[in-house]
Amino acid sequence: MAVQKPSIPKGTRDFSPVEMAKRNYIFDTIRSVFKRYGYLPIETPAMENLSTLLGKYGEEGDKLLFKVLNSGDFLKDVNKDLLDSADSNKVTTLISEKGLRYDLTVPFARYVVQHRNEIVFPFKRYQIQPVWRADRPQKGRYREFYQCDADVIGSDSLFNEAELLLMIDDVYTQLGINVLIKLNNRKILAGIAEVIGESDRLVDITVAIDKLDKIGLENVNKELEERGLSLDAIARLQPILHLKGNNREKINSLKSILSSSTIGTKGLEEIETVLDLADQSELKTELELDLTLARGLNYYTGAIIEVKALDAQMGSICGGGRYDDLTGIFGLPGVSGVGVSFGAERIYDVLTELNLFPVDTLTGTEVLFVNFGQKEALYCLKLLTTIRKEGVSAELYPESAKMKKQMSYADDKKIPFVILVGDEEMNTGILTLKNMKSGEQFKLTIAECIEKIKGN
Repeated sequence: MAVQKPSIPKGTRDFSPVEMAKRNYIFDTIRSVFKRYGYLPIETPAMENLSTLLGKYGEEGDKLLFKVLNSGDFLKDVNKDLLDSADSNKVTTLISEKGLRYDLTVPFARYVVQHRNEIVFPFKRYQIQPVWRADRPQKGRYREFYQCDADVIGSDSLFNEAELLLMIDDVYTQLGINVLIKLNNRKILAGIAEVIGESDRLVDITVAIDKLDKIGLENVNKELEERGLSLDAIARLQPILHLKGNNREKINSLKSILSSSTIGTKGLEEIETVLDLADQSELKTELELDLTLARGLNYYTGAIIEVKALDAQMGSICGGGRYDDLTGIFGLPGVSGVGVSFGAERIYDVLTELNLFPVDTLTGTEVLFVNFGQKEALYCLKLLTTIRKEGVSAELYPESAKMKKQMSYADDKKIPFVILVGDEEMNTGILTLKNMKSGEQFKLTIAECIEKIKGN
């Protein structure tokens, strides 16, 4: 019988030590910025109750939730007629009470409500954890991926939006990625829906126009019609989608178009304030008002943010926005929040494509002690303790194998230095340090070896 070749689920990946070192470079960079802006870390479970997750991401988001089967005999109490009907939606509600988290924002809102008596508001938190989506795997899109979120909740101030833009600017400047930050406001979208006579179809409009870059204007218009918008409303929407000019010129045009909409005018005021604050803070990254930006998430109520890499073919590598009452669905109304999420996997792919990872990303073993035998190995153990206490990463080859094998091990692991300790070295305390790149050998004390390795 043939042995089945092991595999992993589609849309997931294994990561080698080199890849992990590169991922940790991304996480460490983002984490350092979060901490510098006063954000504190939390973690939430991989699984949430489905009642927490369902209805928060729109109809398309709900379809992408991974459900977890109940423990034990999950079919025991399900009516046989219902099973025979093959109604998967109804059956799922009876056999699955939990799901893998789709993002980190909704679990964060649940956390805030559950721990509200322990939290000091405004609460600034960051969270770096994996999320899962039953999406179709493709370049830059995985079913399991990490998000790096920063949110501030309990404050209405638009200063928070401006600060998030500065954090985005800071992260991508450190990573060396040239980006464009796209901005919109859900209130502007609501105003547009109002002035074209389709206020009750805001979700249909935003879900459709958010796909403009992917499927093109003709297909967006077709989808709008399929979603029930009148041909007159679709026609009135076209000039808005084609609006040209810089940010201020677009805003001035929209002030006229949305003059009859109170909510639309409010959205324009908010976006102007954010742009003014960004100007004052000397933001280096370009900002673009993009009226097609909707992000397809129902919980956004104000600012919408999306980041695109300019030098790589990749979708959004960061996104977020303002949500005024996400906690309300969990019993704590009127608590406004705003946040952004950095897509670590996409950032990884961009850095790889553009060859932007630092050459010293993988900081593994810095020095290998060659093993000549039991006596020498015991002597080296004391030296290992000394050298590690000084912050140098070191290891002893575990067996007294042939020198060629041990040297090949050091080469394969790209260990820059090797220390050789034989009878002479043990008698004199003067060690032989070999630079594996240049081939040079030095006779040094352990203290001098440490200094040499650190100075490399």
